[in-house]
Amino acid sequence: MNLDLSLQHQSATSHKFNGAPGCFLISNAPPTIITVNLTKYLLAAILDGMIWAGFLVSLASILIISKKNLAVALISGALVLGLFTLPITTILNRVLFTFTDVSIILLALAVGVIPVIGGTMKDSGQIDNLVENLRMPKKHVLALSPALMGLLPIPGGALLSAPVLEKAGEGVPGDTLAAINNWFRHTLIMVYPLSAALIVSTQVAGLDIYRAILWLLPGFGIALFLGYVTYLRGIQGDLDYRSRFSIRSLLLPMMIILSAPILDFVLKRTLALGSLATLCGVSVALILSITFSRKKLFLREIIMRMRPWNFAFIIVGMFLYLHIFQASDISEAIAALPLPPLVLAVTMGFLLGLLTGRVQLPASIILPVYMASAAVLDPPHFAVIYIAIFFGFVVSPVHPCLVVTGEYFKVPLMNIVTKLSYPAAVIVAAVFILAVLMI
Repeated sequence: MNLDLSLQHQSATSHKFNGAPGCFLISNAPPTIITVNLTKYLLAAILDGMIWAGFLVSLASILIISKKNLAVALISGALVLGLFTLPITTILNRVLFTFTDVSIILLALAVGVIPVIGGTMKDSGQIDNLVENLRMPKKHVLALSPALMGLLPIPGGALLSAPVLEKAGEGVPGDTLAAINNWFRHTLIMVYPLSAALIVSTQVAGLDIYRAILWLLPGFGIALFLGYVTYLRGIQGDLDYRSRFSIRSLLLPMMIILSAPILDFVLKRTLALGSLATLCGVSVALILSITFSRKKLFLREIIMRMRPWNFAFIIVGMFLYLHIFQASDISEAIAALPLPPLVLAVTMGFLLGLLTGRVQLPASIILPVYMASAAVLDPPHFAVIYIAIFFGFVVSPVHPCLVVTGEYFKVPLMNIVTKLSYPAAVIVAAVFILAVLMI
């Protein structure tokens, strides 16, 4: 609420406060009018306080509960925000709308299929075959192995590529191998069309994922360059392979991994199927992985291990939070803050990525906040915000990949964080400067 407290002299006995709806008159006005106006002002101030309290309490509940379950955290945070800012009927309406929106259901199903693909490719040996047949210099194998394995969201997935790096990187210090594993594992995910974080973030922002990727590519290229200069430049030599090269073992897993984004892109561009195109793409990839497996796969065990329902409900939770956020008055309160929206989004996005070790969670908070305070969220502005969130996540000490990699290579966690901080600091500084220039 804006209240102009500048006192304008009207006469020897009359002064007036000018401003927004909370203005009031101090002169010969009856005491009753003064009391009514003061009451209105106090009630408005209390309502503003409730709105901010609801927002902050919802964020706190999300951050606390997300340590156990991110989907439950997002749904809980949405309900907390609603209870502080909306009537019960509006909350129920937003819940019903979210759980019955066909596009959200299709997207949740598609994201739930992705970890199952990772499980089938791992159990069938398709991932191992891919890495074993990458015949290239040692430094390229060190970068490409974690990058390819990172395309599929396998819980503890950093441990899959760690043994490959340990074997290929003989003579390379453990903290450098750990940094390589985490940096290149996540760099490619930033622009991968089937990254759950990118899918959901572009959906929340209302953007076409492929247009967003075009604007993310410069950041991706800089990250690759900095990763090479920081970690790989001094590594020389080739690897010794025990088995014969197999073109089938190389191309088959590549076909499975690439079939989903290719089909997704084609169906979206030709038939405009939206989230259904994504579901079709990942379903075809899963079928291919199962069909071409030379080992017997126990799908029930894979599904129980990968817990696809967690991934699906994260999508539902994110959109429920977004819908309740949009229905509340918090967007107007944030829009009134005396800060440039893009600078605020970049700064808070990086900090939330750093503090939570996640991408979806900060994106589900920061993107609605930015959209509430800015006229439009176009691909260039989205890319700046997303990159800030992403590299906060990459260097986060609570990021599970850093923790398990440090444990595998017997390296202190802060050594890995320090190694990763050098290139990440360059990227984040560049993003912040861009945010200032784009104001």
